[in-house]
Amino acid sequence: MRQIVLDTETTGLEVHKGHRLIEIGCIELSERRPTGRSFHRYLNPDRAIDEGAKAVTGIADEFLLDKPRFHEIAEEFIAFVDGAEVIAHNASFDVGFINAELERAGVAGPFEQRVAVIDTLALAREMWPGQRNGLDALCKRLGVDNSHRELHGALLDAQLLADVYLAMTSGQGDLGFASEAATGGQMRRERTLVVVPLRVQAADAEEAAAHAARLQAIEKAGKAPSLWVQLGWN
Repeated sequence: MRQIVLDTETTGLEVHKGHRLIEIGCIELSERRPTGRSFHRYLNPDRAIDEGAKAVTGIADEFLLDKPRFHEIAEEFIAFVDGAEVIAHNASFDVGFINAELERAGVAGPFEQRVAVIDTLALAREMWPGQRNGLDALCKRLGVDNSHRELHGALLDAQLLADVYLAMTSGQGDLGFASEAATGGQMRRERTLVVVPLRVQAADAEEAAAHAARLQAIEKAGKAPSLWVQLGWN
């Protein structure tokens, strides 16, 4: 399976107000492994970047003046992603901006007709409802090192999202992904298992005290040592 992990940066948050793409970053995976291929472009949006976007990305208007417009790289971008499964965080945001750029460039058909889209934000909300599920929060939860992420950047965020997505989905039933290779005129199936180490989170002092108090209450109510204590789990 060919997958593209994608992220974008924009001049602002509202595509319907004419905000534009200023950066696209893509990482290619094949059978859930990085291939080493990537697509990364800064883009001249022909408009000013909102101050909030500048603060988040660190990208200045002047930096983009000599960069290509989207229509100049549209064909190359489509060729890179075409037919793949695209993975994005809050995918509707990225897809909305990409579709607006494709329309301006005169490229027929919406992005979703060319690729299948997986939204890792929607997936995270199903897995951890009611919790923070931004990229930084997921990196912390899943043990993905994002200490070098001082600013948002499309390629860096795509790299982090690739690690997050693989960690999020490593327990699925199709983890033993297969590829077929010709051997002596016959097809043999090779399986590769990706092992993601479990992260053990020890209880802090406050949690340990609350646990001890709970055991005491159980023993007082039952007038006997709790099963937890009898088995030596304390």
